[in-house]
Amino acid sequence: MTMTETTVNAALIRKIYMGLVIMIGLAALDQSIVATALPRIVDELGGMTHLSWVVTAYVLASTAVMPLYGKLSDQYGRKPLLYTAIITFLIGSALCGLAQNMVELIAFRAIQGLGAGGFMPLAQIVIGDLIPPAERGKRQGSIAAVYALTSVLGPVLGGLLTDWLSWHWIFYVNLPVGAVALYVIAKSLPHDKPHHAHKIDYLGSVLLTGAVTAALLVLALGGTEWAWQSRELLYTALLALAMIALLLWHVRRVPEPVLPPDLFQNRVFNVASVVLALTFVGMMGSSVFFPLLFQMVMGASPASSGLLTMPMMVGLIISSTLNGRVLGKTGRYKPAQVLGLALATLSFGVLAWGISSAAGYGVLEPAIFVLGAGLGLVMPNMTIAVQNSLPAMRRGVGTAMLGFFRSLGGLIGVTGSGAILAQQLHGQAATAGLYRHAIGNVFTVGTVMVGLGLLMLALLPELPMATRASAK
Repeated sequence: MTMTETTVNAALIRKIYMGLVIMIGLAALDQSIVATALPRIVDELGGMTHLSWVVTAYVLASTAVMPLYGKLSDQYGRKPLLYTAIITFLIGSALCGLAQNMVELIAFRAIQGLGAGGFMPLAQIVIGDLIPPAERGKRQGSIAAVYALTSVLGPVLGGLLTDWLSWHWIFYVNLPVGAVALYVIAKSLPHDKPHHAHKIDYLGSVLLTGAVTAALLVLALGGTEWAWQSRELLYTALLALAMIALLLWHVRRVPEPVLPPDLFQNRVFNVASVVLALTFVGMMGSSVFFPLLFQMVMGASPASSGLLTMPMMVGLIISSTLNGRVLGKTGRYKPAQVLGLALATLSFGVLAWGISSAAGYGVLEPAIFVLGAGLGLVMPNMTIAVQNSLPAMRRGVGTAMLGFFRSLGGLIGVTGSGAILAQQLHGQAATAGLYRHAIGNVFTVGTVMVGLGLLMLALLPELPMATRASAK
């Protein structure tokens, strides 16, 4: 049996939820806090040429292991995997704080990522176990709001810790916060009993992780550290394809594969994965250039550029919070998603036009707010839609795979947009006008990607929302 509202009372659910929120806030804080300290880290450790790997190693590791957390939590329960994720993350954090050179820091950031890869999927999975879909919107919306708020506070806290103490403390601060999350979850979350005896699909796990890692390396390094025609990129791409082919062959021949084939026979899951991937291709690929726009084109200071992107987070927090209440009353997840992606597409279009035509903050800032508001209506509802469509024994892997495709879309977006920007600027003197034109083109591509996601959303079935968190 799995955890349900009949076995876990409301007070205990609140305690569990508090532990999950702390865990999610920790993940968001770590991602945003590190960027602020990178200049100081380079000053002390050197290794400027490897600077991007401080971020890339974390993202690659966390994205690669997301599907494993989901599948293994279905097999062995949520609590052991939560312990594994938090403890791995805290070990990585302590090691990062002790790093003596850039190579060590990059390796320890990868260990952090191995733990952090389980945070968001496992939190959403546990909420899916405890809260019926009809009431889940408020909880999922709050998770998104906490993630957004912590992402905003991270750079501020990172700057303060770096200035007052040292960059080492941006990692050490994770230890007491993570310990609190671990304690709360250990005390409040019950153990869920497995449905039957399980076997670990070791070969499938190796193939899945290897294939994902190789593919992400191609996306992350192609066109930057590896030329598109280089042998390194070609061999890595071939390795990814070979491992994917072996994985597809393997999962059809074992009784409990790490990636169940029947998951991809679920229409809600398939459509949701494509929609979120397209949305994040556009969103991450474009929004990553907001600081460049504000600083290089509009002359804002680094501190001011951070504040100028805050309306997106404010919009996301407001809409995701309100969305949870509306979903609880209507029991329908699709209308809000259609509205959200329509608003996001419109705001992308306005931003593309505004940037190219030299519009001022009076045009850009409202559009950024609307973009956040639109995204806040999409992400929580999509998770609820997928969880509502899956049986309990597939809920974990389905939720984690949805998060994986979302992260994969973001990586593709960042990589592709960087290539577009580099191509636009190649061989020309970098001027504010040239940057404006190039960034405007990036947002135009973002408009197309999110618009495609809106069209795909028409294929999403709207199933009746379950009123109990049953283990169907």
